[in-house]
Order: sequence, then structure tokens, then C-alpha cells
Amino acid sequence: MMAVKKAVDGHPLRSAAFEPFRDRLRENADLSKTNWFRVGGPAEWLFRPENADDLSAFLKLLPLDIPLTVLGVGSNLIVRDGGIQGVVIKLGRGFASVSHNGELLSAGAAALDQNVALYACEAGLAGVEFLCGIPGTIGGAVCMNGGAYGNDMAHVLVEADIVERDGTIRTVTNKNLGFTYRHSSLPAGAIVARALLQAHKGDSAAISCKMQEISASREDTQPIRSRTGGSTFKNPEGHKAWELVDQAGCRGLAVGGAQVSEKHCNFLINTGNATARDLESLGEEVRRRVFAHSGVTLEWEIKRIGVYGDKE
Repeated sequence: MMAVKKAVDGHPLRSAAFEPFRDRLRENADLSKTNWFRVGGPAEWLFRPENADDLSAFLKLLPLDIPLTVLGVGSNLIVRDGGIQGVVIKLGRGFASVSHNGELLSAGAAALDQNVALYACEAGLAGVEFLCGIPGTIGGAVCMNGGAYGNDMAHVLVEADIVERDGTIRTVTNKNLGFTYRHSSLPAGAIVARALLQAHKGDSAAISCKMQEISASREDTQPIRSRTGGSTFKNPEGHKAWELVDQAGCRGLAVGGAQVSEKHCNFLINTGNATARDLESLGEEVRRRVFAHSGVTLEWEIKRIGVYGDKE
């Protein structure tokens, strides 16, 4: 890795070495509008790479002791009120393309899951309809083995291009990622840049009908028009998280501006003025009550990142 000349004020990201990235690099950047809960403090630094090569060049210069965090569309995320230290990577349009070659779909990491499903439908490719039920990006779906409605990434991913922490770009196969329920063994610090998905030929009308059924089911059962972050807890083996939460009497439970959804109680919502602390405290109270009632420990599915605020 190239040595980075020390900046005048001591911070390497203010050095001349990072001038080529200056128009895409911001200091003290507001993150509250980058996640669906609309909460959280600032990023110490926010970088928006143009493409995988741009990201690779940036990471080759970035000292390994500077923390690195990757944000997708922020649909399954709580950014804590104190913000995020180090560098936050926000993938943009250069990572959002979708194409196909025969029955193989190529999708950039920033492509919305729903857009990939729509593209496949128009191309007469079946097998990825479930993506329209996941409110996130392809990169996030690979990282956490995103799934819904009886399918997940483990069943459709062929390979993924990743950019490692030292800037190396390489391809990993499905087998290399060690998929389990809502988990992948992505190398530490690696960032997904592109995914190759296996689909199969189908009838566009039938595919569209299935996607409409999934969308209607989400609309009927989930608070998708609220400030929410998707499913809060993983389903424990042999249980459904929402049932455990409901049986523990947590439907509608509130802390500050955060509330357990009345419509689907495995969803937390920001009723308008919630802080990240409200949301996380509410989730922990739900976990406490569920354990007291059923003896089952719920695991967070929503990622909670960053540092707590000064008053926490």
C-alpha cells in the first residue's frame, strides 16, 4: 500500500494524496437522511466512489487504522446519534446498473432489489421475484443473505465482485461466502461491488403477477409507508419473531418517538421525532420482555452502527 503523506493538521484525508477524490469526499456529513428511520449523527468522512476502480484507488490510499463503514440505501439500519467515526462509503449510480446475458443477471451493489426484480420481469427471467419484497440494495442482500417469500440470495447468487479493505478487487463464489440464515462470511472490510444472479426463462405476465402478489402482501401486512427499517429481529429457530413480540404484549409499545408497529410488531417505526437511542432502547426493551415471557432471546436483524450521543 502506498504511504500517505501526513496532512498539515495531522489527518491523512486532508493530505494532497486525496485531492483526486476531493469532489466526492465530505467531512462531517449528515447521515440522518441516508436511512429510512431518518435518524443518526454525522459521518466523520463520507466518500461516494464513482465505480469499483475509483473505490479501489481510494482504499489503496486509506490507512488501515481508519474505520470503514459501508451504507446502502439505509433500509435495514439504525445510525446512532453520535454518528460514525472514520470513513463511510456510500455507493451511487456507478454501482446501480443491471444487465443480463442469457439467464444470468448482473446487478451493481447499489441497484435496488426491487429494480432488479422489475428488470428481470421485463426480460422474461424468473426466479428473483422475491427481491421485490426486500427494501434494500443488492449489495446489502449479498452481505446479509437477504431473503423473503421463500427464497434468498444463497439460492440465486453465482458470484460477487468485491473490493477488499486494501483496495484489491476480486471475485468470490457462492460457496466462498458461506451463506446461512441472514448471514454471509464476506471477508472483513470487503465491499460488494457487483453480483451475478442465476435466473431462468419465464413468462413475463406470470412473473409480474407473482411480484404483484408479493407487493400486495407487503402493503397489507407491513408498515411500509412509515419511517421504518424492515424486520427488526431474526426469526428464532422454530418461532416467528413477530408472534413472540405480540405474545409478550409489545404491540404498540413506545419509547420516546419510537414505537412497535401496530400493523406488524416485528417492525419499529419513527413516529416523527424519534432518536436512534429511542429506537434502540425500544428494541432492547422488546428483547427483554420477550425473553421474560418465552425464554427466547431475539437477535437483531437491523444493523446498529456508530457511536452513542453525548447524553447516552
